[in-house]
Amino acid sequence: MDEFTYAKAGVDIDAEEKVVDEILKGIGFEKDRVEVNGIKLVLCTDGVGSKLIVADEMKKWDTVGIDCIAMNVNDALVMGAKPVAFVDYIAFEKLSIEKAREIAKGLKKGADEAGVPIIGGETASLGDIVRGFDLAGTCLGVVEREIPKDIKEGDLIIGIRSSGIHSNGYTLARKVFKENGYSFHDEIDEIGVIGYALLEPTKIYVKQILALWKNFEVKGIAHITGGGLRKIKRICKNALFSIEEPLAPQPIFRIMQKLGKISDREMYQTFNMGMGMAVIVEKEIADDVIDFLNKYEEAKIVGRVKKGTGVEVPKLGLKY
Repeated sequence: MDEFTYAKAGVDIDAEEKVVDEILKGIGFEKDRVEVNGIKLVLCTDGVGSKLIVADEMKKWDTVGIDCIAMNVNDALVMGAKPVAFVDYIAFEKLSIEKAREIAKGLKKGADEAGVPIIGGETASLGDIVRGFDLAGTCLGVVEREIPKDIKEGDLIIGIRSSGIHSNGYTLARKVFKENGYSFHDEIDEIGVIGYALLEPTKIYVKQILALWKNFEVKGIAHITGGGLRKIKRICKNALFSIEEPLAPQPIFRIMQKLGKISDREMYQTFNMGMGMAVIVEKEIADDVIDFLNKYEEAKIVGRVKKGTGVEVPKLGLKY
């Protein structure tokens, strides 16, 4: 069997980046925040993606709302913003009260965990466009910290553990299992029922990150989503982020890599590989930051900032 890649599965990250660049050029995008009466605001919008296909097959819709909240509020944190409000959008192929009720449970749970009210939303019946359903949302945030800033050689990179695959890479993840003859209802010893493992909700990092930047000087944050480690490059274009001691990936990543004969390069540019957030701090406070974060979630020093550009994983010979 040939190696599985995200592009072969149907998602070309490089092509997506080019499309985004063209859209930004077309709309004349200049900044990612707006100031209103002295208050700086950000808006983040994202969806759950093809993880929803797994939810439909497992007939389990009560966690995807958590994913929807998480993907948006975590993005707001990257810009130094505290999430303050959320709106959702659900499009159905065919309206279903049962699905709506279960989706709402997840949205409520995620919103409570993130500390944001859901102040509105929209539901649409789009049988000619949507297959199954689509779920997305938008988060409003108020900027509390001006980040990223002052990134320099010698700063340390602290990785915070993810809960699993989170909500990206599912076009590849689904095909790896399906093409190897597995149903989402099948069990694998290390992860249990495949579908339930794939539906593990995205970790919400709001409480720990808000507490962190009230107690420590945080220089930069990356939310490791689509594009994997490549997301860290967004913190600063003029630095090399060297991931020397990555967090150990959860078993589901190792299983997918083995089944799909997927290269390390492809895995680390598609999935979070066990690290949901990366935080940049001064070397002198790194140990204290780790002790603080470990009260919430496993965290450790995974690397350092060097001269150069991009992201690397020296142990695996990777450079992006």
